[in-house]
Parts: sequence; structure tokens; C-alpha cells
Amino acid sequence: MKSGVRALGIAESYGGDRDDRDGRRRSTLAAAVVRADRVVDGLAYEACTVGGTDATAAVRSLLESVGRPDVRYVLLGAVAPAWYNILDLARIHEAADRPVIAVTFEESGGLEAGIRDAFSGTERDERLEAYRSLPERRSLSVNDDTVYVRHVGCETSEADEVVRAFTPAGGRPEPIRVARLAARAGDAYATAVDEQGGE
Repeated sequence: MKSGVRALGIAESYGGDRDDRDGRRRSTLAAAVVRADRVVDGLAYEACTVGGTDATAAVRSLLESVGRPDVRYVLLGAVAPAWYNILDLARIHEAADRPVIAVTFEESGGLEAGIRDAFSGTERDERLEAYRSLPERRSLSVNDDTVYVRHVGCETSEADEVVRAFTPAGGRPEPIRVARLAARAGDAYATAVDEQGGE
């Protein structure tokens, strides 16, 4: 892959006790534009509700904020950030109009049992439906690590090539790694401002 190809990585950080004006717990999302040669080329921030259903809208808002037609791929570092705030990869792909690849890093038997334990009634049913609508998860060997990939808008071979091309070392694609660092920094800053009373 050419060194100038850009991907947008999106990752989350949840630092604890940040609430919005309505008393809802919030989690920070960051987007990082990163070239295949590891040059960082832009950042943006959003927030979503912990335990809510607004993460897909927050990711779509990030795509709009970044506004980078030169980005070729969107890489997501989770499918259920902010405590089961399930991402709709098809809607994100529709908004991005480019391939969307979700990369996660832990072997798992799935999220259905956790969703059933954490929610009931309509809240449970909506999350289960959203989770079941996701593309199938599959393992991929990257360097000496194994990651787990779902993708929309490209063939399996292209998704694998993209993940490997943007992962020069270890098992975390650089756009997701940078976005995660940015999200942590943004979350820490927002928490510090909240503790100082917004000064």
C-alpha cells in the first residue's frame, strides 16, 4: 500500500464520572487521520452516552467533522463502545461512503450474554437486534498477534490488507492506536476541566 494512503481511526476512552447537562454519563470518542507511513494528519472529538444508543450517531458526526475526502478507509476500535452502545456498521458505511473495518483485540464468545445480563425489555431487545445485525467476526493474524475483524464495503482480502498495512508493529492498527491515545487525552482533559468547575 502506498505510504500516503489515509485511514480514519476511531476509538473510545471512558474515564469515569463525566456527566452531561441531563445527568447522563458520557464517553469520549476520538478520530485520527493517519497515513500508511504513520504520519498523523488530523484529529476530532465527539462524545456518546454510556449505556446509550447514540454511538453510531456520534461516529457519523465525527466523519462529518473530519470532512476528509482523501481518507480511504474507516477503522473502528470497537463495535460496542460505552457499555453496549452498539455501532451500526452499515449506517456508518453509508455515511462514510468508503470501507468500514472494525478491529477488536480480545477473543470473545460474543456480547449476547452480557447484553442480556445488563438490560431488559425493549433496551435489551434493541441492543440484541443491533448486535446480531453486525457482520460476522473473524480472526486475522497480524505480525505475531491475532485481531478480530468485521468489515462492510470491501472484500475480505482488502480488509485484511488494510489492517496489516496500517499495523507496522504489534497488533493494533496505527489509526486506532492514535485515536485511542487522543481519546484518553481528551477524556482526561475534560475530566480535569469538570473538576475545576469549567474554569
